Amino acid sequence: MKTYLNYLAMLGLAATLLACTKDLQEYNPAGSTAQSLFTTPEGIEAGVNGIYTYNRYFYGKEEGHGLMEMGTDIWTNAANNNSSGTNGIFPQLSLTTYQGLTTDNVWVKTRMWQQCYAAVNLANNVMKYLPASGINAARQKELEGETRFLRAWYYYHLVESFGPIPLRLEPTESIETTATRASVDAVYDQILQDLQAAVTAIPTTTTEYGRITRPAAEAFLAKVYLTRGKNQEASNYAKKVITAYSYKLLPTYASLWTFTNQLNTEILWAVNYSTNLAFNAGSNISHTLYLMEYNTQPGMKRDVANGFPNVRYMPTLFLLNLFNEQNDSRYYASFKAAWRANETDATKRPAGINVGDTAILTTKYPVTAAFRQSKKYKIYDVNDMYKADGTPNDRFHYVSLQKFDDPTRATDATTESARDAYILRLGEVYLLAAEAQLNLGKKDSAAYYLNEIRTRAAVPGRQANMRIAAADVTLDFILDERARELAGEQVRWFDLKRTNKLVERVKKYNPDAAPNIQPFHAVRPIPQSEIDAVTNKGEFKQNDGY
Repeated sequence: MKTYLNYLAMLGLAATLLACTKDLQEYNPAGSTAQSLFTTPEGIEAGVNGIYTYNRYFYGKEEGHGLMEMGTDIWTNAANNNSSGTNGIFPQLSLTTYQGLTTDNVWVKTRMWQQCYAAVNLANNVMKYLPASGINAARQKELEGETRFLRAWYYYHLVESFGPIPLRLEPTESIETTATRASVDAVYDQILQDLQAAVTAIPTTTTEYGRITRPAAEAFLAKVYLTRGKNQEASNYAKKVITAYSYKLLPTYASLWTFTNQLNTEILWAVNYSTNLAFNAGSNISHTLYLMEYNTQPGMKRDVANGFPNVRYMPTLFLLNLFNEQNDSRYYASFKAAWRANETDATKRPAGINVGDTAILTTKYPVTAAFRQSKKYKIYDVNDMYKADGTPNDRFHYVSLQKFDDPTRATDATTESARDAYILRLGEVYLLAAEAQLNLGKKDSAAYYLNEIRTRAAVPGRQANMRIAAADVTLDFILDERARELAGEQVRWFDLKRTNKLVERVKKYNPDAAPNIQPFHAVRPIPQSEIDAVTNKGEFKQNDGY
């Protein structure tokens, strides 16, 4: 298996459109070729499994969060968000504020363009060699369905990120020095063709958690149809996923994020991270990205329970104010406002504070001087954290996202987590259905789906306060609801793009990014190395604005 996977990685890298000025002298000590690998049932099975692994370079990784959550209306820079880069380029900062977002952005290149095309190329290899692999007809149909789904999945990420892109349906098996960009319509036609084939071939259930199933594929198909403005089709598939299978919303929102409850009735598809961290392509580090610097505060030290604070991303004031936590349990299920003293050395704790007492309070409300003076613990109120216009005032200390916490890490210095990364879940399908129904002019039906989500999220006894009327449903309300439900789950950038709200809402709600964002930022720049590599530069052009 190791030999197979090493060769699969080599095949995947051939997908990038690289040209060479010198002959590439390759040495292949194992003598492996695509023909020798993919003409066996074991090779094909390994190939299909290998296509899944590219999600591990993106979901649960800092680069994936930077590409999908930052530069939106709900997240902005924390203090350490410009601490890494290549050749003077800071990928985190440029993606969050759009300032300096260039064709050399390393995350756009390596984590979106290269990894997605590597996955596509591996899928194309599987599709080419599958018919002659010796796999029985029934299994061959299933594997073709999986492969088509995964190819569509990665092409969706590419076309939404870059607009017109090279559309490759055959494996890259030699050096190619020219490239053409297929239209967005052509790419989506292929995505829909692959998905329609997939949903008739993929089994309804699986014994291997993390493998795609028919309801998960149908949920993604609903999202693709919604993106293409085919609202009735989107609604039909979303409704089927909600009603035709055994998936159910969990009774409480908080239980979604309980570490021991990850395999539950709401998760349609997840990147399954192993407890053996060596298998995880770096493991899931989501838990580190949204935490404030709590460990330098009096009475606090870094520990496993409170997490490893990378201090990368902080919520916009707009995101915090979307929640009415008196009615909506998702605020305290998602965010950590209070930190309890864990410093056992009494000389390092404020006077009168014992281990387990509140050491820090972060609040989105202003507190009076008298209230502050009456407490022994440190307080960061809204005016400490944000200026009047919402620009962060303190990028080290803020209300922190806790959804991705992992209390099972080996040590307080361990950044890697075995937590799975949810990428399709039933709660989002309800929101897709609501958006499709709104677009069809059926606000009453849209309100029904929204109320299912909102009632589940209600503080006990406050269900009536969470319910909305049909007249309340607007596209902005649905986007607000998606923020409350899905904050941090690596969908926000695509949400704002799909609804044509990216520029409008960033300008309105994210003062860090507002001065820089322009309409052309609705797509990312084609990596400059790809532009430089092709010989037909007159045809293969950069996206406008970059």
